[in-house]
This record gives sequence, structure tokens and C-alpha cells, in this order.
Amino acid sequence: MVELVGSRDCGNSPKNKFVQEVAAAVESGQANPKDFSEDVTWENSSDGLIDGRTAVLTKIEEREVPLTIKVEHAISHGKVGAASGTTKLADGRERRFSHVFEFKTAKADCVLAIKSFC
Repeated sequence: MVELVGSRDCGNSPKNKFVQEVAAAVESGQANPKDFSEDVTWENSSDGLIDGRTAVLTKIEEREVPLTIKVEHAISHGKVGAASGTTKLADGRERRFSHVFEFKTAKADCVLAIKSFC
């Protein structure tokens, strides 16, 4: 099981908490399909643009399952959120991440687009 060390940014903000949960899902390879729009896109440096829920979830599931995910910051404003932190893998390597999320609505409960800087 992946250990999640959460950000203090989440406090009383359900939107910030959702940003943290989605970032952890992307990092761990364990995403919940209901959190992603049918027409979600994911842009990252290694794969370019991935289009559609099925393709995005498949790519997320291919990620190496880490031991620990430490979310340093998880913030949201309107229809946008961002999270950054580190992921520690089983072989001891650490990977830094930064994900920017665009949500379908200002409720911030369904991801429309992800841009990752890893």
C-alpha cells in the first residue's frame, strides 16, 4: 500500500483535498475513473498529449507503484488546481512531480485536463 504524506494546504478545503487525491492517484497508478471526464486530456513531457479517459487511465495504470507520495502543496482556485511533491520508489529513487489540473466545473470534482511537469 502506498503511504501518502498529505499537504497542510488541504485543511478545510475539499477542493484542495481533491487536488491532492487526484495527484496521488496519478503518481500511484491507482486512479478512480469517476474522477476523470470522458474527454480528459493529459499532457506530459514523456508522452505528449494523451486524449480520452480510457487512454489516460491506461497510461496512469502503467506507472510504477511507489512506496511513498509526499504532497508538498495542493491548491485550487475556480476551475484550476495544482499539486507538487515527491514520489519515492521501491528502489530508493525519488521523483519530483508537479501536476496542473483543469476541472470541468468550478466544483472541482471532475478532471478535464492535466498538465504534468515531471
